[in-house]
Amino acid sequence: MAFDRYMATCNPLRYPEVMIKAAYVPMAASSWAAGSTTVMMQTSLAMQLPFCGDNVINHFTCEILAILKLVCADISINIISMAVANVIFLGVPVLFIFFSYVFIIATILRIPSAEGRKKTFSTCSAHLTVVLIFYRTILFMYGKPKSKDPLGADKQDLADKLTSLFYGVVTPMLNPIIYSLTNKEAKAAVRNLVTRKRFTQ
Repeated sequence: MAFDRYMATCNPLRYPEVMIKAAYVPMAASSWAAGSTTVMMQTSLAMQLPFCGDNVINHFTCEILAILKLVCADISINIISMAVANVIFLGVPVLFIFFSYVFIIATILRIPSAEGRKKTFSTCSAHLTVVLIFYRTILFMYGKPKSKDPLGADKQDLADKLTSLFYGVVTPMLNPIIYSLTNKEAKAAVRNLVTRKRFTQ
């Protein structure tokens, strides 16, 4: 999406010839392949570890961090592999998105009319909103240091559960809403709904 917005904003005349099926299908496929590979690697590493206690996962899902808390052995290999995966699958895309938006904002600022700048930025605002919501929660979950929480382990576990729920459920639910708000018809429908509620109250 960042590349799509970059092409639409910075190279609009070349957009139809660059953003064709032969370009976006490999990007989507490589994204799925990369995600599947890292998940399989983390799962296979976790399956080789000995577990202790009653093996009840204190989480909504089989989140890798919650599973590693049940291990009775050294998990340094898992932590190192997770750190490498975080750099590759979180850090690199964030840098790519950041530099795409640097070029996009530079292009928008060169547009002479305020109306043109507003219209161009509105095409990117939905994607930027989704990226900020998603990456903030992901980076909070996987990028924070694993120090002792002064509020206690139970509150830390609850915060991890809610963060995981947010990026796994809430963010995907918000995607259609955020993207549809850039559509004129959807904006008009929301405006009509809000004004109708005001009049009925």
